[in-house]
Amino acid sequence: MEATYIRRRKDGRINIKSGNKVDQVVSWTLILLTVLTIVAFIFFNYAGLELSSAITETANNLKVMFLEPAINHFNLGEAIYQVGITLGLAFLATIIGAIIAFFLSLMAATNLAPVWVSRIVRIFVAITRAVPTVLWVLIFAIAAGLGSEAAVLGMLFHSIAYLVKAFSEAFEEVDKGIFEALQATGANWWHIVKSGVLPSTFTYLLSWVFLRFEINFGVAVAMGAAAGAGGIGFELFMASSFYFDLREVGFITYAILIIAFILEIISTRLKSRYFPASSN
Repeated sequence: MEATYIRRRKDGRINIKSGNKVDQVVSWTLILLTVLTIVAFIFFNYAGLELSSAITETANNLKVMFLEPAINHFNLGEAIYQVGITLGLAFLATIIGAIIAFFLSLMAATNLAPVWVSRIVRIFVAITRAVPTVLWVLIFAIAAGLGSEAAVLGMLFHSIAYLVKAFSEAFEEVDKGIFEALQATGANWWHIVKSGVLPSTFTYLLSWVFLRFEINFGVAVAMGAAAGAGGIGFELFMASSFYFDLREVGFITYAILIIAFILEIISTRLKSRYFPASSN
């Protein structure tokens, strides 16, 4: 149901408008994106492009990639090992990031820290979060050299900024009555956090950490090649750019999709266990 807005002019007349500003912004954004897409297609360089042969070759490549997957340059054991490396990179970045983010979020929450401390931490994490994960990884790849260290550090920085925002917002939703009750018993700041804040928000923190782990897995796949971190992402890069082996690209793609599907199943079960009301 659309909302109705009534605005009185200076001359005493009344303007009545239906709809809301959010709908208008979304509509104009979609229109702008559509126009830009059409303009982009108009200015493409179509010289030498044969549309019929391009469609045929693309369909054939997709057929070879997804209907004829195969391993040609490594065996199944190596594939499992490379997937393990990618999961390990994502796990390290997520766990270390979650621990650091927990303590920073205590200083970012307005109900747990002074206003000036909260603002400083929030500004810091906002700037850190504004820089894409890929760019952080490339920055550390230049500073520390190509390898798993650069990938972990890059993902770690963005994970901390991401989780600080999520954790601090969860902390700020804690009922004020819990703080008042604990303060009435003489509890200090740390006891309030340990006995009041953490038990009330633990399931939310767990959900956010696992969500970030899923994100970091996808990033670790991409960074396997960009930062030289290894893992299944590096094998995907080699198969697609060095060997030009479409069958191997298809196999690696299926392996990544299977892992992502397994992570989604685990996430769903965690939600059904710790958030039974939201899963119904």
